[in-house]
Amino acid sequence: MTGIPLLIVFCLAIVLMIVAISKFHIHPFLSLMGTSLVLAVVVGLPLEKIPGIIGSGFSGVFSSIGIVIILGALIGLILEKTGAAIRLADVVIRFVGEKHPQLALMLMGWIVSIPVFCDSGFVILNPIRKALCRKLKGASPAGMAVALSAGLYAAHVFIPPTPGPIAAAGSLGLADHLAGVILAGVIASVPALAAAYIFSLYIAKKDISVHADEKESPDTEKSYEELVAGFGKLPGAFSSFAPIVIPVILMALGSIASMAGWTGIAFDLFNFLGKPIIALGVGTICAVIQLATTKKLDKFYDMTNDTLKVTGPILFVTAAGGVLGKVIATSDMVNFITAHATVLGTVGIFFPFLLAAILKSAQGSSTVAITTTAGIVAPLLGAIGFTTPAEIALVVMAIGAGAMTVSHANDSYFWVVTNFGQMTPEQGYKTQTMLTLVLGLSSMVGIFILSLIL
Repeated sequence: MTGIPLLIVFCLAIVLMIVAISKFHIHPFLSLMGTSLVLAVVVGLPLEKIPGIIGSGFSGVFSSIGIVIILGALIGLILEKTGAAIRLADVVIRFVGEKHPQLALMLMGWIVSIPVFCDSGFVILNPIRKALCRKLKGASPAGMAVALSAGLYAAHVFIPPTPGPIAAAGSLGLADHLAGVILAGVIASVPALAAAYIFSLYIAKKDISVHADEKESPDTEKSYEELVAGFGKLPGAFSSFAPIVIPVILMALGSIASMAGWTGIAFDLFNFLGKPIIALGVGTICAVIQLATTKKLDKFYDMTNDTLKVTGPILFVTAAGGVLGKVIATSDMVNFITAHATVLGTVGIFFPFLLAAILKSAQGSSTVAITTTAGIVAPLLGAIGFTTPAEIALVVMAIGAGAMTVSHANDSYFWVVTNFGQMTPEQGYKTQTMLTLVLGLSSMVGIFILSLIL
């Protein structure tokens, strides 16, 4: 199957999946797997290849982000149990002020996600969000989750050295103009974050039906002061930041080593340490040292066990989303879009945005949407009227904006935010999915205005 019928079938499949999860309360894992299987058969994939496609999509998630999520969750749990998350919350509030906790989380996420994938960034920073909710009575868990998610996501799609923007810049001939791409990414983030901050305040004030479920332990009923007293002496600021900051620094150094063209031992060392799995492994070691200094090392086994229990469902649902993405990628959708690229190119700067948005919604991964769109758009830059480095940098930004629009059930980030934010899938659609729509559209408005000026 190809052409318009394929697009119609895909849309119907997404609607079926969402209805199955939200209306009939079928578990997301079964809904995603069932939808993927039905879609694979309907679009005409060879029956003998479907089991392999499903297996490949499922295992691909575990090999790419599985260990990262587990290590990130373990670091987060240790930060919670030692009281380090509370120390971090104190530091953040001291800089931004207690009246703007959502702004504090958003800016923190934006900075952290420049070298870190947004999935692992949310897992790492989630304990700080929870600690702030405890410290500031009346703070909305869902509003705080939306703010954190927005900050992480904006940097993830706009600013190198995140892999997506780097790959797009290279494909579009801007490998020697990365400083300009970074500047464009910072500028493109401004309208996106401003709109997202307003949206997070809106979510915070909405009816409880879209708020995160309070599924925390009984000590959440204690006052913030009682909670702090229960930990005894809190870890120092450096010790508290180390499990988060050191992995971020290592990943940033790894990206710099690649971008700067380092060679020899320096490149090998930083390239190794900069891999997310290794960097988070170092962060885990820092967290274990923190356990030892707070005399809680005897609880490390139980914490590891609890982490595996929490991350297991997230990983399996995320892997099921990977299956749906694999089915779509194996179908003829990308070929159909490529064949009609010239016609779509008449919409100018909105062409890369729409193309990336279609691919993002179809297969779930923002990075895949960015790199695929860049490859399709590269030979068409002249046709859509963008030739100078500044203009092409805007094309990179438009691709990034499209790659945010929208995050739903086939996106691993949707499930990370929904599950770690302690929301139901239906609440996830009202918060995370709507947030990514706001992010994508608002940033695209800013990019379009810039395209008129340049």
